Amino acid sequence: MNKACFLSIVSAVLAGSFFVSAASCGSARMNGSDTLKINTTDFTEDIIGYNGPTPVEITVVKGVITDIEALPNREGPRFLQTVLASGLLEKLNGLTLKEAKAVTLDAVSGATFTSTALIKNIQAGLEDGGAYQKSIKVITEATVKQGKVKGVVERGLGTFKAIPFAEAPVGNLRWKAPVPKKPWQGVYAATEFGGMPPQQVRTWPGAPAPKVSEDCLYLNIQTPAESAKEALPVLVWIHGGGFITGDANSNDGAKFAKQGIVYVSLSYRTGALGFLSLPELSAENERGISGNYGLLDMIEGLKWVKENIAAFGGDPAKVTIMGESAGAIAVSMLCASPLAKGLFRGAISESGGSFCPVDAVRVDNNGIRDVKGSEQYGLDWMKRVGVSSLAELRETPWETLVSDAQSGGVGGFWPTVDGYVLPDDQYKMYEAGNYNDVNVLIGTNSDEGAMFCRPTELKKYQADIRAEYGPFAERMLQLYPAKTDEETFGALSDIFRETAFAWPTWAWAVLQQKTGKGKVYMYYFDQFDANRPMFGGPNAPKPRGANHASELQYVFASPWGRPFEGGDKAVSDAMNTYWGNFVKTGDPNGEGLADWPVYKDGENTVMLFKNGTSLIATPNKPQLQVMEDYFAWKRQQPIR
Repeated sequence: MNKACFLSIVSAVLAGSFFVSAASCGSARMNGSDTLKINTTDFTEDIIGYNGPTPVEITVVKGVITDIEALPNREGPRFLQTVLASGLLEKLNGLTLKEAKAVTLDAVSGATFTSTALIKNIQAGLEDGGAYQKSIKVITEATVKQGKVKGVVERGLGTFKAIPFAEAPVGNLRWKAPVPKKPWQGVYAATEFGGMPPQQVRTWPGAPAPKVSEDCLYLNIQTPAESAKEALPVLVWIHGGGFITGDANSNDGAKFAKQGIVYVSLSYRTGALGFLSLPELSAENERGISGNYGLLDMIEGLKWVKENIAAFGGDPAKVTIMGESAGAIAVSMLCASPLAKGLFRGAISESGGSFCPVDAVRVDNNGIRDVKGSEQYGLDWMKRVGVSSLAELRETPWETLVSDAQSGGVGGFWPTVDGYVLPDDQYKMYEAGNYNDVNVLIGTNSDEGAMFCRPTELKKYQADIRAEYGPFAERMLQLYPAKTDEETFGALSDIFRETAFAWPTWAWAVLQQKTGKGKVYMYYFDQFDANRPMFGGPNAPKPRGANHASELQYVFASPWGRPFEGGDKAVSDAMNTYWGNFVKTGDPNGEGLADWPVYKDGENTVMLFKNGTSLIATPNKPQLQVMEDYFAWKRQQPIR
């Protein structure tokens, strides 16, 4: 079976941890006149296995069942493999739907929960027989600038996968600005997901390796529109992954689409292929710069959306961009880039912003390189991968280019302040009112630095703080105290939370509040299970708050396991609706929701998501203030 789900990926700043979503596909469709595919996802959401829904797809050819496939789910490869090895899913092959209904299927020993859920899904699919499909009249064919495109119905939505917006960035197009996609002949079949951008890939044991390809400049669309005349609001998702990992297939936008929104997810180049700077690359560029190819990909994708989204029932004047982690940082950068002016009317940033000073080096996440600094980083990287020239680099397999471990962590490949895509220090640009002034919904999580930190020796922690923070070291040690090696974990986690996520978000809000007209809505996410270890098994530290990316399952209303209940459901319902309202109107407020005021620093205007909703003042204000003072000081220091 073809890949049939949007993967739910926790897109971290450094790397992605993969969680596969079961709530991902359509219901039933005809492939020509002889083949019927019955997908049970939409009408069996209440059928739960051990960890969540377990849908199936039943293929019927000329009235006879030829295949039953378990769609991606969270039951775990071991349980699913046990079911597959039992032959359960082949027992109905060769039978008509009527004959199959009369067959009794038995649960599989060793995988009772999983197999029982699969059996119930099969029975529901046989009973439906494709009837659900008949009521769906959404757009599945469209004409775009490049030609005709055909999608499929999935989850009751017109679904188009991997529509290319630019030529494949290979050969001489490696490390070049994206080239708009040329017209194609015939009808483009947008029915299969595209490959992930080249990156180091990790998968669960027993799970198939995902497709990876340099031909990665595409977007996916889910539309509820029945007609191109509907002019629905548009949400463009930009994935996270530290500008190193991730892909556009990472989150299912069905819950947004079913609110009357056209959902688009956009792919861009990552890592060395997306953000490499070199003197040779700068020399061949008319502006004498290099890097930022991934950001240019995003801008080209947004241009394609503006030109073509009306064909899918979307309104090009009502586009909101949204991202998490590196995707949120990219959203922040797009809000500053003059090249993105007029391409969107609103922005949602979950855990990200780009307001740190410009420097030649990056320590943790507290700076952004200039061109010379990025070029030097690129030269050092080139030595590590054993390549001596740009010509040789363009001939080198991508697998070699992503193999360097040092560039795969904090301080790795990153966008560059190049004077063109990113004209200057973004903090200074916002001080001067020089940015794309749109309404924004921005926020952070309560303990998201924990994902990136580990405890260290107390003496080393204190020495590192004094070396990096200079005249602010004593304030830092007071606000981020640690008396033992073990306590350094919490201190380091909170510092990372502030430098990478909370301070840039707060700076964004305060600066736009002072110099802009666009409204700012700020949130703080603190929903977590205090009894569930963060990582490393049952003896690992228990969380003190909500970890990085943990809000995604709530925002997308797609739980990473069993369905939400109680406080989790209240938070998810609120977030998904607030976000949807913001996309529709530029204001998260709406009927049945607690009032969310425009942000005002020092007042209770931050929306707290914790077992429901409430309003609080800006959290961790003393810590944010020392970061503000530190970065102001650092901005006055010479570039290293």
